[in-house]
Amino acid sequence: MTSDLQKLIDKARNVTMTSVERETQRRSFAFGNTHIENDRITREHIDRAADKISTSRD
Repeated sequence: MTSDLQKLIDKARNVTMTSVERETQRRSFAFGNTHIENDRITREHIDRAADKISTSRD
């Protein structure tokens, strides 16, 4: 492992994500994984589903 890569890893360990950043990352992860299986899935599908889940929790 290069020292530059190690510095980036060390820096990443101390990052605290905001709730908005965490939600954005969650949606991106969901899109990436579902789109692999079904290329008709769009980011809009993920956003609608996430919004629906969020609304039902309130």
